[in-house]
Amino acid sequence: MATDILAEITGMLVEIVGDEYLLAEEVTMKTTFNEDLALESIEFVALAELLHHRYGADVDLMGFLAEKDMDAILAMSVGELVTHIGRITHTSLARAAAGYSPASAG
Repeated sequence: MATDILAEITGMLVEIVGDEYLLAEEVTMKTTFNEDLALESIEFVALAELLHHRYGADVDLMGFLAEKDMDAILAMSVGELVTHIGRITHTSLARAAAGYSPASAG
């Protein structure tokens, strides 16, 4: 599952920054958004939008970032985002399998 998510995020990053700057085989779980990819804030916004379209509202990149301090954001790796998405999608799949819906929870 993590490999699939990593591949999808890599594709999104290539779409955002252009493949001339980012070769797909160079992005790993240890790749950092700031140091390695030099992602600008507007590119994070674009990534958040793509993640929302692909995984739904539960994968909220801006909310995920808001839980971190500036040093943690600057040091964040692609692997941290992959893990976060894996955790969120796993929980969503488990809820769906159990017949859970937010409407039935209240």
